[in-house]
Amino acid sequence: MVNVKEKLKADTVISNAAEVITCIGDGTGNLGVLTNAWVALKGETIIGVGCEEEITEKFLMDETRVIDATGKVVAPGFVDSHTHLVFNGSRVEEYAAKVIGKDPKELGITTGPNRTIELTRDATEEELFQQAKKRMMAMLEFGITTVESKSGYGLTTESEVKILEVGRRLNAETPVDVLNTFLGAHGIPEGMTKSQYVDVIINEMIPEVGEKKLAEFCDAWCDDGYFTAEESERILEAGLAYGMKPKLHADAYSYIGGSDLAVKMNMVSVDHMNYTPDDVIEKLAASEVTAVLMPALDFAVGHQRPFDARKMLDAGVKVALATDLCPACYTESMQFVINLACRLYKFSVEEAIKAATFGGAQALDLDDRGVIQEGKLADLQIWDVPSYKHIAYELGTNLVETVIKKGKVVVTR
Repeated sequence: MVNVKEKLKADTVISNAAEVITCIGDGTGNLGVLTNAWVALKGETIIGVGCEEEITEKFLMDETRVIDATGKVVAPGFVDSHTHLVFNGSRVEEYAAKVIGKDPKELGITTGPNRTIELTRDATEEELFQQAKKRMMAMLEFGITTVESKSGYGLTTESEVKILEVGRRLNAETPVDVLNTFLGAHGIPEGMTKSQYVDVIINEMIPEVGEKKLAEFCDAWCDDGYFTAEESERILEAGLAYGMKPKLHADAYSYIGGSDLAVKMNMVSVDHMNYTPDDVIEKLAASEVTAVLMPALDFAVGHQRPFDARKMLDAGVKVALATDLCPACYTESMQFVINLACRLYKFSVEEAIKAATFGGAQALDLDDRGVIQEGKLADLQIWDVPSYKHIAYELGTNLVETVIKKGKVVVTR
């Protein structure tokens, strides 16, 4: 028996879980599920995972808070590795016209990213913060505990910095961890050539963002009509000089070498991947780059060539799932993303869950979360269902009962 004086007192213990999804098994589909399991937390950290006898003997004290998870599932918090969280307004009229096959422009509706850019430039930082905070707190209700937030709806130095400042405030003033990505290369502003704008990104935007330490990552959109692989490489190399790790939008609507560049630069992630050829998929599988796939975006825009997830998974590519929350893909639910991934994109339930947790952490270069393991961050969610497979089976249902962020209960439903 452990002497009481030798015990490491847990602040919180989750007891009697029907299943604990550790996500520490090998491979994309191994969830490492424990049954009738307990989890002990101290401060921001997981200090024990195991059976009742082990946890109570080592960690349970009279003053420990006990959360009864009988008949329920404990999972890591979702890690959403690709969002455009900060923007002003919506494009709901455009969406409503397109779903019935109408041309929004013929109806006098202003469309596309330029509409969002116009609205976002005109908004104050406080207006953007309040809108983004509302979205993010809804995401937390759905079990998302870490969020990547991209700029890219400003395309001027002032407005790009404003978006990133909002992301930094969200990280500081809410329970969710928010990691900023600078995406000035999200389009070309009106009245400027692409060459001129690339120079502004490299010589003006990146130095200011870098000196203010506003972003962990630098991103670019490498696709026909946007930025070439060569231009993207110049931009991302400039970001690296200021400590911003490279990520890339690539192969969404064409293949122009973006995914090859991701392998060449050993990027943290490459995202979209609708047109990635087989030989590049093999290169990705041999690399450490994570492919971020977003079924909700393909669904929302009616993509003519949805990504081939099964091919990537079978090749051994490291894969993450993300919401791609943005004006063109307005979802705050990773559970909905998992619904789509399983039914439409041939993920197994296990592969989808792991891609939304452990995979998302890999896509943000984080090794302290996305799993339930001793020493890792206590970012957890409890689902009010007896088996993890309900996450794919129940369409549109929010299964989350409790969310724990850094050891503290932040959502109870």
